Amino acid sequence: MSSAESSPHRRVSLVTLGCARNEVDSEELAGRLVADGWELSDDPTASDVVVVNTCGFVEQAKKDSVDTLLAASDTGAKVVAVGCMAERYGQELAENLPEADAVLGFDHYPHLAERLSDIVEGKRVESHTPTDRRKLLPITPVERQAAAEEVTVPGHAGWGPRVLRSRLDDSPVAPLKIASGCDRRCSFCAIPSFRGSFVSRHPDELVAEAEWLAGQGVRELFLVSENSTSYGKDLGRDLGGTRALERLLPRLAAIDGIARVRVSYLQPAETRPDLVRVIATTPGVADYFDLSFQHSSESVLRRMRRFGSTESFLALIEQIRSYAPEAGIRTNVIVGFPGETEEDVAELERFLTEARLDAVGVFGYSDEDGTEAETFDGKLDDSEIAERVGRISALVEELTAQRAEDRIGSTVDVLVESVEEEIVGRAAHQAPEVDGECVVLTDGEYEVGELIRCEVVDSAGVDLVVRPVGAADSAT
Repeated sequence: MSSAESSPHRRVSLVTLGCARNEVDSEELAGRLVADGWELSDDPTASDVVVVNTCGFVEQAKKDSVDTLLAASDTGAKVVAVGCMAERYGQELAENLPEADAVLGFDHYPHLAERLSDIVEGKRVESHTPTDRRKLLPITPVERQAAAEEVTVPGHAGWGPRVLRSRLDDSPVAPLKIASGCDRRCSFCAIPSFRGSFVSRHPDELVAEAEWLAGQGVRELFLVSENSTSYGKDLGRDLGGTRALERLLPRLAAIDGIARVRVSYLQPAETRPDLVRVIATTPGVADYFDLSFQHSSESVLRRMRRFGSTESFLALIEQIRSYAPEAGIRTNVIVGFPGETEEDVAELERFLTEARLDAVGVFGYSDEDGTEAETFDGKLDDSEIAERVGRISALVEELTAQRAEDRIGSTVDVLVESVEEEIVGRAAHQAPEVDGECVVLTDGEYEVGELIRCEVVDSAGVDLVVRPVGAADSAT
């Protein structure tokens, strides 16, 4: 008997924490559950089960995940933990959090409806046993595609006449996962151990899902992965190989209804000149570069097991702006890494000052379980890390506000995302949630999802104040 027959009218709420990749995973889980007869609910108190898609990236994210699981247990519904924290800690999390009725890993996803039915019926479901997911696929990238069919990779549920995904909101922006996993071995990062080796999705599969999203009212596609610059390296040459992303972007931008395609999670050391050119010059692709610099001191970068320097990063930025002077560029940096000196911090300050970035996330270093950096000497005191975070954050706030002010008088295309108290949207250089927004000054009426050509008339921090100068969608 199928889950749809055995579990009529059972209701499930999904709560998503963490990054846009988790959002895709939650919508895949929603699609699986709906296909198996479950009803999605926005109200946890009226649900049989609350599924919390956890984040396990940094300590604060883990705390937020635990707090959310505890809050879900207060609803009276059964509580199930999935996602990165569940995958990473499995049984250990279950033992320390008896409020959760089950802790399920990625391998449970294909049969999640059945497991939830078991939990509602009071049956015991064995919690996930963590493993190093890098060992599940061949070391050689080109051998992975066939092997990946035997391994559960979240967000890679397959495709065909029906996309296995259900939208959990009505935003005009949707993440589209182009790949999962990572082959890099950054000394501070545990993600590859629980997300696995890098696996690309087939370009036709991505186009099919993008067309489906367009049919759901999506206007902007936000391409996500752990490392978008690696996309295609595990695909054959006939699919583009390491140039697959350059070939994919124009196909996505040409989809009827899609106004903008945005790429995220670029590794500077892998960002090729041709990819820069395609992102910066292809109509319908946002001239936006989310570059994971992390630091600019060569000595710190080497300890991070990364590549680059202030000069090489500035050269990449110069290359980007030679194609698109107004291109949006953002990054994240880690300060207080083991062994970081005052000279290293000064080098980072020099880079940030000369780079004129649009947005910068500043994070203080903290040990992550099982990472190489956890074993490093030269750890800084928490107070010293906090001081450096404060210093770099203050500099970043000043520099990004100046960058926004420099845009006054320029023209931007704003995708409307809210029309409640005021009309608010984002320009091409502003990614969802992290890079600021545009407040539209107008007496006219616009709808969510419209693209408006506007002049920038003022700024407030990284936010812009804009005024329409053209008809809606005149830029498409």
